[in-house]
Amino acid sequence: MAEASGQFGVNGPENKRDWPALSDAEASEVLSHFPLPAPARQVVWHGRRPFSSTGVVLLADGSRVFVKRHDHCLRDAAALGEEHHFITHLAEQGVPVGQTWRTKTGQAALDLGGSAYEVFSIMPGHDLYETVQSWEPFHNVKQAFSGGLHLGRLHDAARNFNAPARPSRRPLLSTFEVITSPNLMAGLERWIPQQAGLTEALPRHPWREDIPAALLPFHERLKPHLGTIQPRWGHGDWHPSNLFWTGTGADAQVCGILDFGMSDRTCAAYDLAVAIERTAIAWLEPQNNCPVIHERLEAFLSGYLAQYALSCEERRLVPLFLPLVHVEYALSEVAYYETLVHDRAGVKAAYTDYLLGHAHWFASPSGQQFLRWLTRTLQAPSCP
Repeated sequence: MAEASGQFGVNGPENKRDWPALSDAEASEVLSHFPLPAPARQVVWHGRRPFSSTGVVLLADGSRVFVKRHDHCLRDAAALGEEHHFITHLAEQGVPVGQTWRTKTGQAALDLGGSAYEVFSIMPGHDLYETVQSWEPFHNVKQAFSGGLHLGRLHDAARNFNAPARPSRRPLLSTFEVITSPNLMAGLERWIPQQAGLTEALPRHPWREDIPAALLPFHERLKPHLGTIQPRWGHGDWHPSNLFWTGTGADAQVCGILDFGMSDRTCAAYDLAVAIERTAIAWLEPQNNCPVIHERLEAFLSGYLAQYALSCEERRLVPLFLPLVHVEYALSEVAYYETLVHDRAGVKAAYTDYLLGHAHWFASPSGQQFLRWLTRTLQAPSCP
């Protein structure tokens, strides 16, 4: 088995792992349930992203597959089936997504020993951002343009995918059940008990005072436009390390789309706002006031709009969603770090730096200037 390194934590690379690395024996047992061309030989690579354990497994015939293990607290085979349903639809529309393997009994994933396992064929291309912390910006404008183009392509392909929204109990999703409620706090009160561990975790923070102060002004601006939302499935976690690339140079283009674990039925404007939040603002540079990388964002938007025609209503929604897109995911992370992996640094990052900190930045002069710029940039001449 390849030596397992640590993981990307909330403050950068860490030596520890929240979830044990895949073992050779485990991979062999799991893959025996899938109709692969040959049995497993050994795990030859371990991923470092958090929330799950991943690995590349060498088979006896020399081919390889990608295996991902999820604790049942986060995903079971039924939950993974929701994601795979969307992946299959996109593949049928020609979107370059990973090829999933079904079990010998036809299931999308395997439940075994308190975990759920999914298996993918190895995607062609290069994991160009493998060593980069998630949510870092694109390296350059060419890669940003390609990233935007493929998100637009995904949104266009999702137009006729009509699966319902995922259950509220699913943790760690990019969803907007709460922020699209007419009453933000009432929506929170309904949603919190459905998120495992959140009712236990939140009383350790003054959330009933913090959340209205940080988020209600943005929600009040969004609320009059809730009736214009056109539901559509989105990726939910669009950033460069969830993409595969044609090469390793500056001219590399997107050739594959990974990790649909946070996908859900939201809308194109919301999913685009998620992508902007995760690729255009240097959140890992708070000492520099989290600068916006305007030229790469402009390229990203140019690529997106070359593939997907945002309506006037969608153009208005994007900057209205942007200060709120993180809310439900951040709260779910609070529960994850507090009650599941017991990581105090993670709790602080999720609640103070992420849930509240991002909202505070958008309320700051820099954040307000950026929202005005984005509103002007997206406003088409034909939009009244």
